[in-house]
Amino acid sequence: MPIPNEHINQFKKGESGNPNGRPRKYVSLLVEQGYKRSEINDTIQNMMAMTIEELKGVYENPSATILEKTIAGAMRKSLEKGTLYSLETLLSRVYGLPKQEITADVKIEQPLFND
Repeated sequence: MPIPNEHINQFKKGESGNPNGRPRKYVSLLVEQGYKRSEINDTIQNMMAMTIEELKGVYENPSATILEKTIAGAMRKSLEKGTLYSLETLLSRVYGLPKQEITADVKIEQPLFND
């Protein structure tokens, strides 16, 4: 008797649909290469102030560091795709996430403490 929904799962038991796993984040890769988090944050902050031409110059410069090339590449990819994902990731890395407001309605049916 066939297993229900067997046709939905295209992978055999023990076989992964994503053998390389989730892609690593830029900062994790750079930390593994020996960069300090403060160096990464300073570089991101400085490169965010660059013009597109300056950014392109960093990316194409053969003597640029891996840190500079990685950040410039992430910024370039975001700009080419017309998405802010990489830029938001880099900005939140340096400045933190913006303050978010949450509204909640809580109804308590019985008292929290019995006197």
